[in-house]
Formats: sequence, structure tokens, C-alpha cells
Amino acid sequence: MLIFRRTIDALTDAVDTGEDPMEALDASVGWNTLLKARPEVATIAETANLDPLTVAADRYATLRKFAPDLLEALQFRAGKGSAKTIAAIEMLRDLNRSGKRDLPADAPMPFRKEWRKIVVGDDGKINRRLWEIATIAHLRNKLRSGDVWVERSAGYRRFDSYLLSEPQAKPIVSALGLPPTAGEWLEQRGRELDWRLKKFAQRLKRDALEGVRYRDDRLQISPVRTIATPDAEALADRLDAMMPRIRITELLHEVAQETGFLAAFTNLRTGEPCPNENALLATILADATNLGLSRMAAASQGVTRDQLLWTHDAYIRDDSYRAALALLINAHHRLPFSRVWGDGTTSSSDGQFFRAAKRGASGGDINARYGVDHGFSFYTHNSDQRAPYHVKVISAATHEAPYVLDGLTSHGTDLRIVEHYTDTGGATDHVFALCAMLGFRFCPRLRDFPDRRLAPIAPVTAYPSITPLLGKRIRTDIIGEQWEDVLRLVGSIKAGHVAPSVMLRKLAAYERQNQLDVALQEIGKIERTLFMLDWLENPDLRRRCHAGLNNSEQRHALTQAIYTFRQGRIIDRSHEAQQYRASGLNLLVAAIVYWNTIYMDAAAQHLRSTSVAVPDDLLAHTSPVGWEHIAFSGDFLWDRAAASAGRKALNLPPDSRAA
Repeated sequence: MLIFRRTIDALTDAVDTGEDPMEALDASVGWNTLLKARPEVATIAETANLDPLTVAADRYATLRKFAPDLLEALQFRAGKGSAKTIAAIEMLRDLNRSGKRDLPADAPMPFRKEWRKIVVGDDGKINRRLWEIATIAHLRNKLRSGDVWVERSAGYRRFDSYLLSEPQAKPIVSALGLPPTAGEWLEQRGRELDWRLKKFAQRLKRDALEGVRYRDDRLQISPVRTIATPDAEALADRLDAMMPRIRITELLHEVAQETGFLAAFTNLRTGEPCPNENALLATILADATNLGLSRMAAASQGVTRDQLLWTHDAYIRDDSYRAALALLINAHHRLPFSRVWGDGTTSSSDGQFFRAAKRGASGGDINARYGVDHGFSFYTHNSDQRAPYHVKVISAATHEAPYVLDGLTSHGTDLRIVEHYTDTGGATDHVFALCAMLGFRFCPRLRDFPDRRLAPIAPVTAYPSITPLLGKRIRTDIIGEQWEDVLRLVGSIKAGHVAPSVMLRKLAAYERQNQLDVALQEIGKIERTLFMLDWLENPDLRRRCHAGLNNSEQRHALTQAIYTFRQGRIIDRSHEAQQYRASGLNLLVAAIVYWNTIYMDAAAQHLRSTSVAVPDDLLAHTSPVGWEHIAFSGDFLWDRAAASAGRKALNLPPDSRAA
């Protein structure tokens, strides 16, 4: 699969740049390598024709280990539209209790009709094994969508219960500037979209778009290249050389002293802050480095294993990590020097893959993009000031798009994000819709940009010169029918009543596309079309997006340097413990960014005091995520680190110190 991905990437880049596709393929992948993969591709192609239900039948024994107990333990509820699902579950319960194997001829089959043909054999009899697997799979989808629910469940409630009522949502959506009727919104958006499409067609015809060409009914967009000037690189090297050499224990104590972020870690029972700062910092570092509490205690002076275990149980929680991160991000945002990189109004998000130490339910999933290893993705949001303000552990096989809005709407910091960048993996029409309605400008870097179609509201014939670039017209009738529920959804997310990822995953779980899902998609097509026009007409936007995503990649390099113990593999069985690892790592990165910013400011001031020109436009090309001056490993001397907390002297040449 990696070879296949590299092949597609090479061919796509060749088309975009006008290079010979065969030469690009041979240079990137290698013709012989491609031919060697042919037998394996043939094997995969054979299994691709099998229905998932048939493949799942091989795991029937595994299903029987838990399914009967699950059905006995939970009481499922459903609306009228899912009555057949409940009937099938009741029949399966009765069969399990009685020990009967044969199904009656009129057994309910609530699953899709393609599966019914597989479940019923040529002799007209129902295959019990296939029927049971199909029923459980159908129940899973119904639970995910909210059509079937479990009373008093936090994660599997009735779909409507996740949304605010219309009166509750009304003042919230009004404050967002959204009109109460779909007609008003469509009229405004329709005028803008029509004007933009016609203007774009005229500029494209005149060949007046920088970096964009229209050849053979296809767009060609010149890739953005990052070109660092020699002066900027020289300044960055000079600042790096002046950074004080420091151990990570000393850095944490110094940042804790300056920002007070440890106050967020309060006792679960009493609400009091932790009296043992050494133990608390060691516990955080054990999460961040993947060392674990026992090994951290063995490598530390000044803390014991029992102290770390008690501190972790009493003070480490997901909400504590979030509150501590917010304190750090806010402190960094207040630093004047942080504004050389941005004002905290733009950000980017991306996932970073971490391999699991074991397979199975707690060992994560496989994503062919990262090879054949199981693992997880730490999905992180980074501001333009380089600070990581949100992180969430997700399955490596999960689409990233539902989690883009989680970070934007629930980070709890003083940042006011206006514009957000992602790669293709974070982009769907649903995210375009919700971002626009919630007041965010969503700007993904779409690898398949030339293959995406612009969506008009007016007839396609209104734009004859760009007809090959247009897709189907927007279904305005669906938007009108679902507008009230769309506003309820937007209001619920804005109020923090429900996480965006929860609702997007539920809508995606419907076996037949939900009408609210369709309406969101149609709204998203409008917003995506307006964005695509911005992208084609505005090279500065392309450069901003590219630069923003580069910030995420720089952070990935730092996290790899930190998260090294146990070969950087996740060993935790529970999602809660995995989230602690990600949160500890993110908090440590934020602390390093804060500390580096302080000393980069001091270094720049020192250079200016010696009549060295340090213009802000060159400082903008530097980064506070460097770590060459930080010692992450070795013995952790917590008492010594606490005693030496305080500002350090810059690492200056002897003649500079004398001066």
C-alpha cells in the first residue's frame, strides 16, 4: 500500500508540474519495485471483491465470546423507523437463551438488502451465522447514528438528545450572524457565488491567475515552495547558538515558576494544589517521554515510586491537563516576542502516528499510509505562534476531519482563531459547512484539488467557459427543508453542548444518508467552492497554508525527540491512559516553546544591543521548537533542578560576556 501511495503521489506531482509521468514514477518508486509488487496487488484485488459480511464470518467465534453477554446486559430503545432492528435483537436474545440454532423463515432482517441475498441460501434457508453477524453489525451502525440508543448512556443516546431545542439555539445562531431562514442565507450566498464564478471565469480566460493554468479542461496549480533566505538561516543559527544549555528538569521548574501552570493540577478529592512539585513534574514528564512511573522513579533523585503513583492517581486527569495547557498557552500568547510569528489568529492541525506495542483491541489500528504496524494518531492543533493548544488521541484508521472542529471550539485558551489550515485528511464538505457557520475560515491544502469540482447554485450553463470544472448544482431544496435542524446543530456545537466530532461521526454512521447530513454536505459544497476560488485567485493564501502546515511538521520532529522510551510505542491499554500520554507530551512541548521564546527574545535583544540588525521579518523565519540545547535523558535530579530554578544566562562567547 505504501508503494501504491507513492505511485499515486508521483503521478499527481508529475501532472501538476508538467513532468513526464513515467520518469517521475521511475525516480520516486522505481519500475522494478513496482513490478515486484504485482503478485501482492493481485492477491489484494481478489479479496476486494468479497463482501465484508462474508469476510467477517471467519471471526464468528470471536463475536460469540461477547455478543450474548452484551445483548443481555443492555436494553436498546428505538423509534418507529427502527422497530425491525429491535425485533431482530429480541429474537437473537431468545435464541441465545434457549440454545436453539435454527431461525424461523420470517426472521426479521433489518440490514441492507445486499446482505439479505447473502444471508438467505439457495435453498431458501437463513444462514444463522451470517444473519447474526449482519444483525450485530446493523445494530452497531444504528447505535453510532443514534437511531437506536441505550437509556442513561453517555455515548449512545438518542440523536435528538444531543441537540439544543430551537428556542435555546436561536440566540446563539443569531449572535453568529446566521439568518433565521434558509432563503435569506441562500440569496446572499447565491449572489456572492455567482459573482465569484463569473469573475474567476474571466480571469482564467485572460490567464491572469498567478501560478494557475487551464489546459485541456484541467487546472494546473504550481506548487508552493518554501525558500528560506540565507540571512534568515544565519540569524536562526546565531540565536540557536546563544540558547542556554539546560536539562529538561530545570526547564520544567523554571516554566512552572514563571507561568504557574501546576496550579491546574488539583487534588481530585480536596481541590487543593499539589504540595510536591517535584513529584508532579516527574509524573508529567513520565507521561510525556513514555518512560512510565516506575522507570521515572528509578531514574530520579528526589522522588519515589510511591510518591509518583499517589500523585498520578490524585492529580492527573484529562481536565487538569487541559487547564494546565491553557495556562501555558495564554502565558506564551502574552509574551511580546511571540508576535514575531503571528498574532494567534491562525492555526493548523495534523495527526502524528505512534506505533502500538501490541495488537488487539488496545493496540490501535492499521493505516496503510504508515505501513503494517498497529497504532494511534495524536491529532494536534498548533497556533501561528507555534504553541500546541489542543491534542486528541484517535484511531490511526479514523478520518481526521471530524476532529478539526473539536480543537477549534473547545481549546479553552485566549487564542481567537479565525483561519485554520489542514492537509487533505482533515477536509470534508461537512467541515467546510460547520467552520463557515461557526465563524472560522477553513483552508485545507487539497492534494486532489484539480479533481474537485466547483458547485454552482445557478444552472451550469451560466458559466460556459468553465463548464468542465463544474459539478452538480447545489440542492437548495434540501438546505431549506433542514435549515432549522442545521441551526440547532450549529448552536449546540457553539454552546459546547456536544462535540463536533460526535455529531459528524453519528451522521456518517447512517446506512442511508440522513437528510441533515445531506443538507450539511450541500452547504459545505458552497463554502468549499468559495474557498477553492480564493485558493486559485490568492497566492498569498496558498503560501500561508503551506507555512502553517510546516509548523505542524516542525513540532512532529520535536515530539519524536521527546517520546523515545519504549521505542516510542504506546503500551497503554485504556484510551484514558493513552490520552494522558498525548496530553503530557503536548504540555511539555508547550513548556519548551514558552522557554525558547523567552530566551530567543533575550538573544535578539542582546544582538540589537551590540548593533547587530535583527529585523522582525527575519525573526519570523525562526522557530521556538528547537531542542538541541535541551538534555532529555540521563538522571532526573529534581531537587537540584528546583534549587537552580530561575533565569539562565545566555550562552555567549567569552569576549561577549566580558563586553
